[in-house]
Amino acid sequence: MAYFDFLNIVFAPLLKLPALWAIIILSLLISLIIILITKYTTDQALMKNLKEEIKNYQKQIKELKNDPSRAMEIQKKSMEVNMKYMTHSLKPTLITFIPIILIFGWMSSTFAYDSIKPQQDFSVTANFDKNAQGKAELAVPDEVTIIGDKIKNIENSQATWTLKGDEGEHLLEFLYGDEKQQHSVLITNDGKYLSPLKKTNGAIKSIQINHKKRVVFPIGYKDWFGWLGTYIIFSLAFTMILRKIMKVY
Repeated sequence: MAYFDFLNIVFAPLLKLPALWAIIILSLLISLIIILITKYTTDQALMKNLKEEIKNYQKQIKELKNDPSRAMEIQKKSMEVNMKYMTHSLKPTLITFIPIILIFGWMSSTFAYDSIKPQQDFSVTANFDKNAQGKAELAVPDEVTIIGDKIKNIENSQATWTLKGDEGEHLLEFLYGDEKQQHSVLITNDGKYLSPLKKTNGAIKSIQINHKKRVVFPIGYKDWFGWLGTYIIFSLAFTMILRKIMKVY
């Protein structure tokens, strides 16, 4: 997509860094932009007063735990003030929503998977219509080698091949009866990859390049901390710190 190419240019210096540092910097940058937009598109004096009202109501509710009817009245007032606070917070959310979604899309296409290295084994899977039977064939360019048979039986609506190849972008052709579908794979040392999944029309429903998911922040269980988990952790931390420093409510 064109905006992906634009973001590749804008964030080119980050692509030279390890994925963890690139995502930390992006988390800080996005958090800072959101905080600045929030600060200058909302009435901060009003927002501060509303937050203090909400805290005060919450305190009263705790003190009235033995008086449910009175606590319900305070809870209703608290919800009204909270709704007013949320309404005033909507403007910066609307301003930042589309740019953030575009950046998230770019991050997913850049940091979600490990790249396929030259002469590294990898697999591709063709997913078929539930009624598909028989055999499917994979045709590859000279720079790519099929490990095993190029013709596979369709089992459980799938056929999978193992490949390896030289550096570069290569076009794979999947043949089933009279149907032919194509999908490209990028083999590189640069940490890049093309979209792994291609949806198709016909008996072949989709083609998947089976990349290994990238573990950006290697703590926790298995791959909990891919690019998105890492982003969430650091963006929450940066947001809390920046709000206090910049006194944004």
